[in-house]
Amino acid sequence: MNCLGLFLALSMHVGLEADYNNIHPHARCTVDNSIAGVYYNSEDRVSAYVGKKFELDRYWDIELGLVTGYKSADVIPMIRYKAGSLFISPAYEKHKGQENYGVVIGWEIGK
Repeated sequence: MNCLGLFLALSMHVGLEADYNNIHPHARCTVDNSIAGVYYNSEDRVSAYVGKKFELDRYWDIELGLVTGYKSADVIPMIRYKAGSLFISPAYEKHKGQENYGVVIGWEIGK
C-alpha cells in the first residue's frame, strides 16, 4: 500500500498585508481519514502537519489538524475546506504591529 501523494498548490492571500509566497509544493500520506505531510508554506518555510480529513457532503471536505513551520508559534491549528481542487483556509497575521485576519484561497493539483 502506497499512501504518498504529491501536489502543487497556487494560492492568494485575501485581507492580509504582508508579501506571501503563493506556490506550495506538497507531499502527503493519507490512510483512511488520517493525513500527514509537508509543504512549502506562505512564509517561505517548510511546514509539517498531522490531522484528519472529514467529508462534509458530496462536494466539500474539511481538514483539521496541527501544523508547524510558521513564525507566529511552534505549532498552530490547521483548518482547510476543500471542494475538488479548490480550497479556502482562515488566515491570521501580525504585520507592522497590526493584527489582520483574512483567508487563503487556492487551487491544488496532484495525486
